[in-house]
Amino acid sequence: MAVAEGKTSFNEIFTDPWNAIFKVVFFPDRIYHAQYLNATRSDRYRYNVQEVRAYADIIVMKGEVYMDGAFLCNFLRVEYRAARLVEQIRERGRFLKNELIAWVKVLPGDEQDGPSAYVKLHFDSWINAFQVELWETLEPPPGKNHDFTVLDMMGNNRSITRVKSFVPHMRNIKALKRVALAFRESDRDLPFGYAISEENTGWDNDFARSHQEPRTNDPSSPQNTINDNNYLINFQRGWYQHVDDIVPVRYRNAMMEADKNPDARDDNIIEMRWLFQREFAGSLIFFHEVTVPPGKVEGNHQHIGSEELYFITQGQGTAYLREGDDPKIEAMTDAQRAAKGIVKATREVFGLGPKDFWALPVRPGSMIFTKSGGMHGIRNEGATELKFVAFLYHQ
Repeated sequence: MAVAEGKTSFNEIFTDPWNAIFKVVFFPDRIYHAQYLNATRSDRYRYNVQEVRAYADIIVMKGEVYMDGAFLCNFLRVEYRAARLVEQIRERGRFLKNELIAWVKVLPGDEQDGPSAYVKLHFDSWINAFQVELWETLEPPPGKNHDFTVLDMMGNNRSITRVKSFVPHMRNIKALKRVALAFRESDRDLPFGYAISEENTGWDNDFARSHQEPRTNDPSSPQNTINDNNYLINFQRGWYQHVDDIVPVRYRNAMMEADKNPDARDDNIIEMRWLFQREFAGSLIFFHEVTVPPGKVEGNHQHIGSEELYFITQGQGTAYLREGDDPKIEAMTDAQRAAKGIVKATREVFGLGPKDFWALPVRPGSMIFTKSGGMHGIRNEGATELKFVAFLYHQ
């Protein structure tokens, strides 16, 4: 769309009927009012929010704080809505009150490790969530004092606080690329005040989150599973890579029990190139390329609380979809199914025994989408590798 003399504002472009269909590209995931940030209870403070990232129940933002029109310091703000933590605590017979504790680790640049600390989050009715702001410094500029309405929010275990070990990394806020997080209930039961033991503490650490790395070529080696036990917020804005640059992780007898499934042979090995594991904004989302060698099988399995999409990019094979999962197949006549090469098959399902399936021929461009409760699997029937990209996410 031409813009006369470059004077058309973004809002005018955005509201143009020609572009209305693309609003999804620009639509904000949340409206951020100034009142949401702690120090704006005083007109003397302003924030320059440089990045915002959301992940499940979590929002993290970073940027700069200005006082009386001059730069004061950098900040990091954590917001958490605690839906999963509420359930963890409820299992222990307690309720989440108005505060909780976050474990926070900052990861500057490309560094794989960084300092960590425990900080307290307080419930904020403005955003209906728990929050804390980590400032680079709580000291006012020489010759000035903090406004009393903001000063009473500052200090250890307050809504505006400082972590000494974070300070060197917060001086260059743009270089602070990642933040690891986990959340737990307060160390004391409220309102009664008795201490909660470490053994009985409720945690939300992304439900024993792990990711895959090709540390060894041995199929299904536990060395390739890296336990994270935390959420990862990544401020990176873009990625570029080619699947061939990623070393695959090898798996033996994928989704099959050796004593029940004749396909569960020692040589039934498939490969997965894990393209994205922790980068998406939703909880537990994977995007990977799967390679199934000729004659090999990814066993049939059921998804509970998760959904998965297979998109075939190379080779030929047979995908399995449980009878009744796709009504369109059920509505076909026998002749229509035969014309498409669709036949019935009984397949062993991982952990659930034999079930009735439709065997579906697949080739490049074929797609299998399985919702929670559905069952699927795939076999390479051709003479060359069968490849597909798999996109899995929890609902």
